[in-house]
Amino acid sequence: MEITWFGHSCFILNERGLATVITDPYDALATGHSPLSIPGEIVTISHNKPGHNHVAAVKGDPFVISGPGEYEIGGVFITGLQTNGHTTPIEMDERNTMYVYDFDGIKIAHLGGIDRLPNQSEVEELGNVHIMLVPIGGNSTLNAVQAAEIVNLIEPNIVIPMHYMTETSIIKLEPLNKFMKEMGLSNFEPLNSFKVTGPRNLPEETQVVVLEALN
Repeated sequence: MEITWFGHSCFILNERGLATVITDPYDALATGHSPLSIPGEIVTISHNKPGHNHVAAVKGDPFVISGPGEYEIGGVFITGLQTNGHTTPIEMDERNTMYVYDFDGIKIAHLGGIDRLPNQSEVEELGNVHIMLVPIGGNSTLNAVQAAEIVNLIEPNIVIPMHYMTETSIIKLEPLNKFMKEMGLSNFEPLNSFKVTGPRNLPEETQVVVLEALN
């Protein structure tokens, strides 16, 4: 299993023999990151904004998932859970779906544009999460403090931060070091990608893995 980050909230999730998943492909004009042109068989969209819904950046004819539900495509099991927009009538582009991907027993949660801590029933729906991709930059999503709280709430084995200010970002977001400080970390070495062969090879205690944006 390999996870690569392209910047903002966009990742490619790869496992040999299973469908390739692209999360939240962005429009470069909206984010400042390099333009995307990547192959994928499944695209998941957390919310309907240009930084997260640019399906045209994905090559081929991918299966697009843009809302809650349960899906099985190419050997990958995907569960979408709505988070924002339960209690007030809001515009559709403000709704958020977080996704859990099951790659042969490795469960990865992408929280999308979540803007609050999940309630107890949502935590139970998420289940046992091995790897969590969490927004940390604030603006319309979790800030560093809230992101650290959600890590403590869900207790994944691996946390990979996303949706924060980088050298190329044009969206006003908090920087990575704010979240790392909240997690009590100061020294870290960004990786080009994160690879794991199975749940048993993951650390028992939560660890933060920082990825270098491919773009």
